[in-house]
Amino acid sequence: MYKKISFALIILTLLLASCSAVNLNKRSSGEVPSVLPAMPQEVPAYDTRAAVTSAEKSAYALDQTAASVDRLVIKNASLSMAVNDPLKSMANISQMAEAMGGYVVTADMYQQILGSGAKVPQVSITIRVPAEKLDEALTTIKKETDQPIISENQTSQDVTAEYTDLNSRLTNLQAAEKKLQEIMASATKTEDVLSVYSQLVSVREQIELIKGQIKYYEQSAALSSISIQLLANAAVQPITIAGWQPSGVAKQALQSLINTLQDLANFGIRAVILYIPVLLIIFVPIGLIIWGIVSLIRRGRRAKKAPVPAPEA
Repeated sequence: MYKKISFALIILTLLLASCSAVNLNKRSSGEVPSVLPAMPQEVPAYDTRAAVTSAEKSAYALDQTAASVDRLVIKNASLSMAVNDPLKSMANISQMAEAMGGYVVTADMYQQILGSGAKVPQVSITIRVPAEKLDEALTTIKKETDQPIISENQTSQDVTAEYTDLNSRLTNLQAAEKKLQEIMASATKTEDVLSVYSQLVSVREQIELIKGQIKYYEQSAALSSISIQLLANAAVQPITIAGWQPSGVAKQALQSLINTLQDLANFGIRAVILYIPVLLIIFVPIGLIIWGIVSLIRRGRRAKKAPVPAPEA
């Protein structure tokens, strides 16, 4: 009999644990679940309100000391500039990030086609560096060019309030978890154990979720993100108005001639492959119908004009 009860207890425990995990995913991450289940009179009497009161006091104490906590600020920056060799500058920026204790998040290179038809490389790279070295990193990156910076932007997000709130909720949940463990250790009936265990699983998963959010804030504040766009100098050269350069005009005229010939060649290819067959499909049947009608009309006219043979005497 004891073995059967133990086996049923294990099966119900696993089922309730899985159900609790599903229900947790449906809850909002900002809600703290009901911590203490309704316990029968047979369970050893514990002052369940004491756990909640203790958690509330801890949260209150944490809120009171929020002003003394170091501010948690997430700093990011973005930069766009023209360099002589985007690929070389990308390699230099990557090495700088690693030397500062950071890393490269993403690095993309693609070709940009200029108005003259020339192709130049363009790079987009995102790195992370320690927040205290953000200004130093920006200064080092700007040394890659001798041209004016095209655009620069820095942002700061103070997440101290959210961070403090998460720690307060974590304190509440940990206090509830400790009290649930004490109740579960003293419970004697199977249904009481399973009920407390279900609540305990839910609380533990909430704790892990909040710990993950806290870790995200800490890492984002510790490592600043810098997004850099590197353009080739040839892609941002301004148009020279003053001064006449015959060679430049000749090149532009030659390029225009080539473009015109290309357009004519493309039109000829389209005419042979697309336009002419389509016209033939449309107008050949129409022409045959018209030709047939005209032939019938001509035959009718000829029949009318033909002389009638005289009757024989």
